[in-house]
Amino acid sequence: MPKRRKIFVLDTNVILHDSSCFHRFQEHDVVVPITVIEELDGFKKGGQAVNYHAREFTRALDALDAARLFNGGVPIDRGAGRIMVRLEKPVHRDLRPHFHTDSADHRILNVAYRLAGEHPSRPVILVSKDVNLRMKARSLGLAAEDYTSDHVKDPATLNRGCTAVDHLTAGVIEQLHAGGRLEPGEAGLSRQPAANEFLILRNGKQSALGFFEAAAGTVRLVRKGSASGITPRNAEQAFALDALMNRDIPLVAITGKAGTGKTLLALAAALERLHDYRQILLARPVVPLSNRDLGFLPGDVQAKLHPYMQPLYDNLAVIRGQFPEGSDRHRALGRLLAEGGLVIEPLAYIRGRSLVKLFVIVDESQNLTPHEVKTIVTRAGAGTRIVLTGDLFQIDHPYLDTQSNGLSHLIDKLAGQPLFAHVHLAKGERSQLADLASDLL
Repeated sequence: MPKRRKIFVLDTNVILHDSSCFHRFQEHDVVVPITVIEELDGFKKGGQAVNYHAREFTRALDALDAARLFNGGVPIDRGAGRIMVRLEKPVHRDLRPHFHTDSADHRILNVAYRLAGEHPSRPVILVSKDVNLRMKARSLGLAAEDYTSDHVKDPATLNRGCTAVDHLTAGVIEQLHAGGRLEPGEAGLSRQPAANEFLILRNGKQSALGFFEAAAGTVRLVRKGSASGITPRNAEQAFALDALMNRDIPLVAITGKAGTGKTLLALAAALERLHDYRQILLARPVVPLSNRDLGFLPGDVQAKLHPYMQPLYDNLAVIRGQFPEGSDRHRALGRLLAEGGLVIEPLAYIRGRSLVKLFVIVDESQNLTPHEVKTIVTRAGAGTRIVLTGDLFQIDHPYLDTQSNGLSHLIDKLAGQPLFAHVHLAKGERSQLADLASDLL
């Protein structure tokens, strides 16, 4: 029985998430309501990712046969379906009793509902990243789906960057501590480790921490060091610091719940290696909570942004506190901000910059889209290191989730690459109270 061609109706937020989304629907047809084109027009100016996607999608449509877009549609790709723009029609009588206000969402819903009536033999599916609009569609008997083409597997199953190997002989542990290196076979591994994979090697009460160097093909001993006065408190933190201090790994992702030390370790490593870089750049996306946008706060731009950047200043204060007040190191860390050696700013401010010989820390990167993460990483110039930190299960962005955010996407796609390392921090070290709250509340 031949497969029925579906009709997918796109919401604006899908296009703002991925401007090439209309290429992802195989042999099925794609309908863009004229309301979506109108909304995209309001996003075309600006330097944010959403502005880029609005412009790219509009240009892609303009490159097609404009007349046929409104008259039967235009083939998208060879073997693919057609894309068409649908003009507005009066609100269907079935919708009037339930949706009294005139809004863009309701006009898009009206287009999808009318298409379902016009094509009873074809499935009509509304694609939106807005869960409320999907619920409204389903209340009318319409099929509605999230845009999942760039989703990765469940983050709970993503590679955590380290593997425990138990029941080794005591001689293996002693040999690694004595010589500093082992062949994978000598370490009792049943498989070849991935590039930059960390290992916890155990034999009862004896243990050793290892790191697989793909270039040498050996397991190297990981020693618990320190950076800027910060000493790792567990094996995963030791792994994270080792990756951060490794000059051969220019891209590092550190994940974990609140209080595991992600940003603190990244900043400590950056300050320890400051002599290798022109500048340390700390950035984070500004994602307001509870709709309290920047405009609701008093003051100029810096005053508005300060509350969002405060966690970064707090981590810097913790590191300064490791040194006696008045000491050379304490004063030097204080001068960094004044002299521009350490810059803390919102992520949007680094767009368009050339990142050459910088140590870049992107905090809360789980609130970035895959395109935004790609934009940041592809700006890395010679001598630049990029560190992305975040909690894959604490997402504040309204249209992202654990499987569609940029940090999950990065870890999934780059796992095993020699220029990339990922470490997941499982144990909270902020305080017992913070750890308890993170687990149970």
